[in-house]
Amino acid sequence: MSFTMSARVDGRLDAALTVAPGETVAVFGPNGAGKSTLLAVAAGLLRPDAGSARLGDRQLFATGDGGRQHRVPPHWFPPHRRGVALLAQEALLFPHLSVLDNVAFAPRSGGKSRAESRKAARHWLGEVDALELAERRPAQLSGGQAQRVAVARALAAEPELLLLDEPMAALDIHAAPQLRRVLKRVLAGRSAVIVTHDVLDALMLADRVVVLERGRVSEEGPVREVLGRPRSAFAAGLAGLNLMTGTVTAAGLLAAGGQLVTGTPDGEAAAGEPGVAAFPPSAVSVFLELPHGSPRNCFPVTVTELEPHAGRIRVRAGELSADITPAASAELGLEPGMRVFFVVKSAEVQVYGA
Repeated sequence: MSFTMSARVDGRLDAALTVAPGETVAVFGPNGAGKSTLLAVAAGLLRPDAGSARLGDRQLFATGDGGRQHRVPPHWFPPHRRGVALLAQEALLFPHLSVLDNVAFAPRSGGKSRAESRKAARHWLGEVDALELAERRPAQLSGGQAQRVAVARALAAEPELLLLDEPMAALDIHAAPQLRRVLKRVLAGRSAVIVTHDVLDALMLADRVVVLERGRVSEEGPVREVLGRPRSAFAAGLAGLNLMTGTVTAAGLLAAGGQLVTGTPDGEAAAGEPGVAAFPPSAVSVFLELPHGSPRNCFPVTVTELEPHAGRIRVRAGELSADITPAASAELGLEPGMRVFFVVKSAEVQVYGA
């Protein structure tokens, strides 16, 4: 079932979203980017100031057109009639009902008999590896167990579109991988949107990525394309890459501020067009003085923070970062506020169109 939506919520969101039949789309973005607002509009929990949405051949909402000659009246499907299920960060199970009756609630509300609803509930509990929890109450569940039950309850409603708002956010490091495996299985062939901060969710669960920044889509595309060749600073951060924006030149990229970055062009972006230069922190060396030698890029920077990262020290300098060994950090005597040079060989830099 395909889903298309264009919505504006003044001061919070102005974006379009498309989900193809059977496709899972991961939505990324910094805090306050409008991700939860996007889901709330799709689920029918928030009326946008302008926009429209369709799920299959049904129009879920339209704000109306004020044109004099072709006026379209406003239209709004309430949440319970949309064929959309929203799974929040917290499980939000009914505390007075058993796990089985929590999951059976959706089909029972849809008009099925008690026996049919419980049969459906057992099926979906089995799908999320939680059938043995059927007689427990929510207070007797761990966080991971409760979230798997919440997934079963959402699926028991037989939604045509499933919305997930950071489903792993409240889980510990042991429960999250199990829920991720469950979602990978139950989302197969299902239209879904998952808001997440974890790049692993996109790699394991999604077909396509949408990056929201300040309420607008700054980048979208297939998961490996966006993470392998990011065009926004946020996507580059997710992919673990440094990113510099500017104008493509014959030698590489003329970055903002006039810094020339030499690198390997992809052959698609022509000189004079907007472009980006990307390189991993592991390719960056740190020097106290300007080095000489083979062709390389040298960026004078100020260290802003030091932090451990995968057995190394990540040296952050504004928007750029370098990964060096603890021994190298100690030898250089690095500390925030120091002026140093980040150095990266041209062969380590990818240059492509923005």
